[in-house]
Amino acid sequence: MVTSKPQPESNSKVLILGAGNFGSCLASHLGDSQHDVFMWAREQELINHFNLHHRNPIYLVDHDFPQNITAVGPDLPNKDFIDKMDVLLFAIPTQFLRANLEHIRPKLDINNLPLLIFVNKGIEIGTHALTLEIIVDTCGPDIAKAATFISGPSFAKEIVERQPTSVSVASFTESEAVKAANLFHQPHFRCYTGGDPIGIELSGALKNVYAIASGMSDGLGFLNNTRAMIITRGLAEMTCIGTAYGASPLTFLGLSGVGDLFLTCSSSNSRNYTVGYRLGKGESLETIMKTLGSVAEGVSTTKAVKKVVDDLGVSAPIASSVYDVLYNGKDTKLAVRQLMELPPSRELELPPTAGGPARQLLRKLGLENTDLNTIMHPHL
Repeated sequence: MVTSKPQPESNSKVLILGAGNFGSCLASHLGDSQHDVFMWAREQELINHFNLHHRNPIYLVDHDFPQNITAVGPDLPNKDFIDKMDVLLFAIPTQFLRANLEHIRPKLDINNLPLLIFVNKGIEIGTHALTLEIIVDTCGPDIAKAATFISGPSFAKEIVERQPTSVSVASFTESEAVKAANLFHQPHFRCYTGGDPIGIELSGALKNVYAIASGMSDGLGFLNNTRAMIITRGLAEMTCIGTAYGASPLTFLGLSGVGDLFLTCSSSNSRNYTVGYRLGKGESLETIMKTLGSVAEGVSTTKAVKKVVDDLGVSAPIASSVYDVLYNGKDTKLAVRQLMELPPSRELELPPTAGGPARQLLRKLGLENTDLNTIMHPHL
C-alpha cells in the first residue's frame, strides 16, 4: 500500500496549487498555523503583487496574509521542488484538474510521496468523473487510494477571520486522512475523519446544484418555508443519488452533506446561491457568468449531475429543474410551479439498487472484491 512520507510535527512544507478564493484562504490558515506555504498561481501579476504586499489582488483583497507564504509560478513547480514538499494541496477547479495532474504525475516520486489533499468540488463535464476517478486515470490507483479529500461548510472569508469551522476529511487510506486532519486541525478549525471519499465528493458537488435552486427561490421572492423545503428535499435527493451511486447514506448527514448544503443554500456569500438569485431576478445566465468574478462550480456540475441522474434512473426533480433553467432556457417561475404541481410521493425512500458507478470505480482502484460498507465503515 502506498502512503505519503512521514509528516513533520510542525513547519510542514505545503504547496497549494491554485490561488483562488478557497486556495488562498487555506494558504492563510496553514501559514497562520506556522507551516511553510507556497501558493502556485498562473498569473505573474498576482504572484508579483502577493510577494510584494502579502495580499491577493483578486481574492480576499482586504486580508493580510502571513509572511511565511510565498507565491510561485506561473509555470508548475519542477520535480526537485515537489520532492521537497511534505504536502500537495489541490485547489484547482474540477474542470481543469485532469490537465494539471497529467503534468504533475511525472514529478511525483512514489517512494517519497507528499501528502495529497484535494478540496475542489464538482463533477467533470464529458467524462462525468469524480475527482477520485480523475486521479486514478492520471496518477494510477495506488496514488488515488492514498489521496485525501476535504469538504464541509467553510466559507473562505470566515476561515481567515478564524471563525469556528468544522470539515470532513476522507480517504480510502485511514492513515492519510489522519495526517490531513492533523495538518489542518486548530481550535478554530476542527477536522473529522471518514472513509467514504466517494460520498464526500458527491455531497460537495451536489450541494452546489441545490444552492442554485435556493438562490432562485429567494430571487423570485419566496421566503423561509420555501427555502426550508428546498434544503430538506435537496438533502433527500442528494442522499438518493449518492446511495444509488454507491456512497454511504450516512455521509450526507455529515458536515460535507447537510452541513455544506445548509450553508450554501442560505447565504449570499455562496457563489452558486448568487447565480440562482440573479436568475430568479430575471438575469440571463450568460450575463451572470460574465460578471460573477469567480467560478461557480454548480453551473457546470448541474450538467454532469443531470447525466448521472438519468443514468442511475433516480428521481431528482429539483436538480432536473435547475438543469432545465440553466441549459434549456426554462423560465424560473414555470420551473417552480411545475415542481409544486407534482403529485404526492413518499417523503423518504432510498433507491432499490445501489453502487453501480462506485463498484466500477473500485475496480479501477483494484478494490473490486472489497465490500463497500467495509471500506466506508472499517470500524463497524
